[in-house]
Amino acid sequence: MFKTIKYNIFVAIVFCYVFVIATVLANDREPVEVTLAGDWRITVTLKGTPVVSATLDVKKTDIITVTAEKYARLPDFKTNTWAGWQKGVALTGVKAAECTVKGALDPASLTVCDNTENTAVTFEKGKDYDADLDWGGVGRLPEGRIKPDQPVFISYKYAQMRIDSAVLSSEGKIIFKRGEPHTVTPHVPVLKKDEKRLVNIFISGRPTALTSDNLFPITETSYPEPARTVPSIAEVRVPKTMKKLQSGEPLKILAWGDSVTTFQRWQKMFVERLQAKFPKAKIELVTEAWGGRNTSSYLAEPPGSVHNYKEKVLDQKPDLIVSEFVNDAGLKPEQVETRYQKLLTDFQSIGAEWIILTPHYTRPDWMGLKSQRDIDEDPRPYVKGLRLFSEKHNVALADASLRYGRLWRQGIPYLTLMENNINHPNVFGHSLFADSLMALFP
Repeated sequence: MFKTIKYNIFVAIVFCYVFVIATVLANDREPVEVTLAGDWRITVTLKGTPVVSATLDVKKTDIITVTAEKYARLPDFKTNTWAGWQKGVALTGVKAAECTVKGALDPASLTVCDNTENTAVTFEKGKDYDADLDWGGVGRLPEGRIKPDQPVFISYKYAQMRIDSAVLSSEGKIIFKRGEPHTVTPHVPVLKKDEKRLVNIFISGRPTALTSDNLFPITETSYPEPARTVPSIAEVRVPKTMKKLQSGEPLKILAWGDSVTTFQRWQKMFVERLQAKFPKAKIELVTEAWGGRNTSSYLAEPPGSVHNYKEKVLDQKPDLIVSEFVNDAGLKPEQVETRYQKLLTDFQSIGAEWIILTPHYTRPDWMGLKSQRDIDEDPRPYVKGLRLFSEKHNVALADASLRYGRLWRQGIPYLTLMENNINHPNVFGHSLFADSLMALFP
C-alpha cells in the first residue's frame, strides 16, 4: 500500500511545447500560455473568459561594478582544491554563505592593481596572480610582483540574480513586476491585494537572452500532499514513537546528519510541530551532526573521537533517530542496502526506531540536471536506493526530495533557496524537511 502511495502521488500534467511556447494549467486558475517574444520579451496569455494577453519587457541582468576594492593581502593561489573560492581570496561581491556564486563574476572585468593613483601598476594574470574566474577566487603567484603582505585593489563586475513576475492585476490586466536582485537568494516581488502571480522569470548569471529555462509558470501553489492513510505511516513504521507521543511518555529524538543538520533548523521545526500536534508529548531533542562528512565518516571514527558513531549515536539511546545525509548522495542503491542495513541492525539493537530523510536538491551540475525546471524525478541513484531500502525493510521515509523536485511548479528555482549557492538550504528550504516528516504522522 505504502509503495503505491509514494510512487504514484503525482497527477500527470501534460506540457505541450511548440518551439518556445509552454502551456500550463494552474491548480486554481485558468491555463496560462508563456511565449518568448524576443531576447528580453515574453508574451503571457491567460486563457480564461475573456482571454487576457500581454507582451512584457523583462529587465536585463543586474550588473554591479566594483572599483578598486581593497584587500589587505592576497594569499598564494592554490591549485590543489576544486573549490574555486578557496584558491585565493573570495571576491566580496560574489560571496555566498561559506563560498561564492559560480558564474556571477564577469571574467573580462577583473583587474588587480597596487594602488588607486595614476601611477598604479596593473598586475598580470598568470604572472603576478591567478584567479578562478568561475568562482571568483584570486591569489598571488609567488614568482610574481605581488608581495605576501602587500595590499591590492581589485576592480570587477558581477551579476546579481533576480526573480521577476508576470502578474494578473486586480483590474484584470497582466503586468510585469520586477523582483529585488540579490547575489544569492533573490525574492519574488511583493503583490498587492487581489493580484495573482502567473509566471516567475528567473535571471541568473550573465545571459544574453532569455530561454525557456528562465520561465517558471506557476502550476501549483503548494505541494500536492498525498492522501492520508489509515493507519498512518508513523503508526505502522515507528509505532513506539507514536505511542509515546500520544501517552506523554518521555521521547528522545536524535537528529543525525551532516552540515545541513548542524544548522539546527529542520529538527527544531519538526519537534515544534510534533509538540503542537501531540500536546501531551514530552520530547527531548538531541543533535549529532558533522559538516562535510557522511555515514562512512562516522563509522570510521575511532573510540574517543568527537564523532565516534557508537559513542555519539548509539550510546545516546534515542527512541527515534531521524537521519539526514545529503553527503551520502554518491552511494549507489546496492551500497545503500549494505551500509544502511548495518545502521538498521545497530538501531534495532538499542531499541531505536528510524526515519530516513531523502536529501534536498543541490547544484544542478552536481546532480546532472540541465535546468531547474521539469525536474520532478530526482536523478540520484542514492535517492532511489533509499526508497527501495525503506520499502524492503519497513523503515519510515520522509521524502523531502519529492518536495524539492516540484518547487519549479510553484515558480521557485530551487537553487535560490541555497544560502551558499550549493547545498545549504535557507529557513524555507529546511521547512520542507519538516513538512515531509510531519506528513508521516496522523
